[in-house]
Amino acid sequence: MQKITDIVSGKTQLHLASLDNKCLIHTEIMEPFNLLKAAAGKQGFDLRIASGFRSYERQLLIWNEKALGKREVLDYHGQSMDFHSLSEAQKVFAILRWSALPGCSRHHWGTDIDVWDAAAVPEKYQPQLITAEYDVGGPFYELSKWLRINSINFNFNTPYSVDNGGVAIEPWHLSYTPIAEKLENELNISYVEKIIDPNKLLFSSIVASNLEEIFLKFILNKKIKNQI
Repeated sequence: MQKITDIVSGKTQLHLASLDNKCLIHTEIMEPFNLLKAAAGKQGFDLRIASGFRSYERQLLIWNEKALGKREVLDYHGQSMDFHSLSEAQKVFAILRWSALPGCSRHHWGTDIDVWDAAAVPEKYQPQLITAEYDVGGPFYELSKWLRINSINFNFNTPYSVDNGGVAIEPWHLSYTPIAEKLENELNISYVEKIIDPNKLLFSSIVASNLEEIFLKFILNKKIKNQI
């Protein structure tokens, strides 16, 4: 029997199912997503998933490649930055702006998905999942606007719709509320301390020494009191 912490940390796939043989999502969001997709279709959207479940190992690879400068790291506004000029602490917070701490990503749960509108772009278009695509004038702006109003009717929400100074706004990110809320309740400081592996996670000591701020701003996406 799988532990709930294994689901939270992305270390199991027993709760997942394949959607169209392309991505893995939580078995219990398969029907709600298909209902949301059908409703979107009636409005002329072709709702697709760009990213669903992401394992702990995959998130760790993404983190470490960014820490090594092998992957592009974006600045506060989503523009490419001079990552190598930063201090180690600055690098950690720059990575966290756009990438979750391994073991703490909502994509581990299978309840959270990144979506786009295939009807708004040429057939071979590859979504980049950047704000320009979802802002006014971008190909997915109309879908984004429709989802903000209608996704709640299918029990989905947009957890990164507000910038609290931590995680960047992600208009493409949907979360299936009934299950995600239960899994989010498992997140606490003690859990994060245990999931940090100093033998695998680059900059683990920096993360550990700034854990309270990271937990509030980048895991729970909360605004820290008295912070401007």
